[in-house]
Amino acid sequence: MNVLSVASEVYPLIKTGGLADVVGALPAALVPHGVKTRTLVPGYPAVLQKLKKKKKVGSFANLFGNPATILAAEVDGLDLLVLDQAALYARDGGPYVDATGRDYVDNFRRFAALSLAAAEIAGGDVVSGWKPDIVHAHDWQTALTPVYMHFGSAAATPTVMTIHNIAFQGQFGASVFPELALPPEAFSMQFVEYYGDVGFLKGGLQTANAVTTVSPSYAQEILTPEFGMGLEGLLKSRVADLSGIVNGIDADIWDPQTDPHIAQHFSATTLKQRAGNRRALEERFGLEKGNGPIFCVVSRLTWQKGMDLVAEVADEIVAMDGKLVVLGSGDAALEGALLAAASRHRGHIGMVTGYNEPLSHLMQAGSDAILIPSRFEPCGLTQLYGLRYGCVPVVARTGGLADTIIDANEAGLAAKVATGFQFTPVNADGLRLAIRRVLRAYSEPKVWAKIQTQGMKSDVSWATSADRYVSLYSGLLGKG
Repeated sequence: MNVLSVASEVYPLIKTGGLADVVGALPAALVPHGVKTRTLVPGYPAVLQKLKKKKKVGSFANLFGNPATILAAEVDGLDLLVLDQAALYARDGGPYVDATGRDYVDNFRRFAALSLAAAEIAGGDVVSGWKPDIVHAHDWQTALTPVYMHFGSAAATPTVMTIHNIAFQGQFGASVFPELALPPEAFSMQFVEYYGDVGFLKGGLQTANAVTTVSPSYAQEILTPEFGMGLEGLLKSRVADLSGIVNGIDADIWDPQTDPHIAQHFSATTLKQRAGNRRALEERFGLEKGNGPIFCVVSRLTWQKGMDLVAEVADEIVAMDGKLVVLGSGDAALEGALLAAASRHRGHIGMVTGYNEPLSHLMQAGSDAILIPSRFEPCGLTQLYGLRYGCVPVVARTGGLADTIIDANEAGLAAKVATGFQFTPVNADGLRLAIRRVLRAYSEPKVWAKIQTQGMKSDVSWATSADRYVSLYSGLLGKG
């Protein structure tokens, strides 16, 4: 089975969040099932720089006003197709925003081009000798792919549309529609018209053969007005085609026994060796040595992620003999609030702004618990990294967080299955109570070690999820 995966980012070439990790790890998990994946991504400068050996395998004479080339390459086992068009992707900023943090004004065109290129490849007319059996599009940036396929030569090829976060929908003014190279009938409720605007994700959800999201709980949540972000009605109409498949992680990259980014390797049977990572973490963040737990946050600093709640309880963490380390960036006010807390509590709270992949590994290996108080969370990956590294997750009871963490209540502890702490309501009081529960468990070393060990034994790989994707693909091809 040949699958064309289409995404706006893929690890290790370009990453702004968990989407890249998922797109980068799933292909390898599908290989044992006889599924070969080629991943189409934009030719950002960061991507092109990492293509040591590349080959031109296709071209477009005119793709939204300029010629474009399809390059084939292999990077870290990933079979890549790269859409190289400098006019759209040769930018100094990130994949979606410029150097000042503002969205590129032509994002609609940049990602329509990616989607149209995918649809043409799916038709078998671009990459000579290769045509996919299934096309799998990820998030709004590629959601026009099944729309273009519907009106093009690949209409019979099955499509899967995966929602990684329904809050980001790719909604643009109706004035962009004439530039999208779609027939007039596409600007209708059955396709991309969305309250008078153009909705990229909406179009993909309307036309894909199957819709998935990244956890079973989130698949149910997005059917409600609270979480559906305006698309709950459409999703209810497609509920028979909607499923939730929880993400996994790349267990080779995230392995505390071999990780090159941590100070001391360890396993579930050698937990005491984590101490070397704690010392390295204390030194990195300028923390005073102590016996209390170190809480960490590795996150975008946004309201969705509950970072205002972390800022609100930061003083209390210190008052309860805990420490806090934060890695992230985002909302300026939240960033400022956390930096102010670090200034008030030097030696007890440390913060690094920005994105730092190696440091995130050390934080998971050296911290005792990771705080993830998201107001909604489609799946989440940081809690899975925490499980793998004995960094106990403290999570809001929502979406994929609820699906992947077993609460350390009396029943969970008695059954020896607890892997972390869930809390609700998702507010400052709920987080405070969860932190107090953590402190009580931490004060009993045997109880704490058992929670850590259970977490580290959890299967957070892609194995089970890959089985579900294969079943989905096979069903669409009539082989299930």
